[in-house]
Amino acid sequence: MKIGLFVPCYIDQFYPQVAIATLEILERLGLQVGYPLEQTCCGQPMANSGMELEAVPAMQLLIKNFADFDYIVAPSGSCVYHVRKHYDLLPQTEEVCHVRKHTYELCEFLTDVLKISDLGACFPFKTGLHQSCHGQRGLRLAQSSELVAAPFSKVKQLLEQVRGIELVNLRRPDECCGFGGTFAVAEEAVSVKMGLDRIADHIAAGAQVITGTDTSCLMHLEGLLKRQKSTVRVMHIAEILNSRL
Repeated sequence: MKIGLFVPCYIDQFYPQVAIATLEILERLGLQVGYPLEQTCCGQPMANSGMELEAVPAMQLLIKNFADFDYIVAPSGSCVYHVRKHYDLLPQTEEVCHVRKHTYELCEFLTDVLKISDLGACFPFKTGLHQSCHGQRGLRLAQSSELVAAPFSKVKQLLEQVRGIELVNLRRPDECCGFGGTFAVAEEAVSVKMGLDRIADHIAAGAQVITGTDTSCLMHLEGLLKRQKSTVRVMHIAEILNSRL
């Protein structure tokens, strides 16, 4: 099985440790992982800002870089959702269809494709799980509270197998953090208020660490935490699943 590691641009620029943790997890599972050096942005920021046509070259480059891999794995629900759901803008060639169908967020790749839940990780901290909107409602990584249906969470399933971890109970477990990509720029006051509400929920529950599947959301929360001079940390789930403390 040949895996292509798709690293979102903000992870590459600001949180390279998340990409490294993802790579180490996949390689420890015995997978052959490749990293196309010419990969860039998937085009999501431009497309979300109403510039879909301007995003096409970035989309085409991603297809070119990853068409030869069996699976494409990324530590980002929002970027995976964009590739899977919004690359319908491109002509649906065999290569485009293959990449769209075989691009996975890390947690769903572990649970749905590899059928793995226990990675032997150890992380003895009180941890709050932030469930990002694209992953939860777009990729169906977890059940949404607004639906009357049986609860499930692929992300929580992985965290529950981590030694020493204590997952705290949130009052509103699947509420948006307010980041929303360019929404945080266009509606900064609303975005900040939503983020502060999410932080308050985690802190009230006793979380020492806030984790999630999207570094973009965690970056938003981290900025607010730092402004509050809080001791609560944010960590991508790949870092926790790769932890050997």
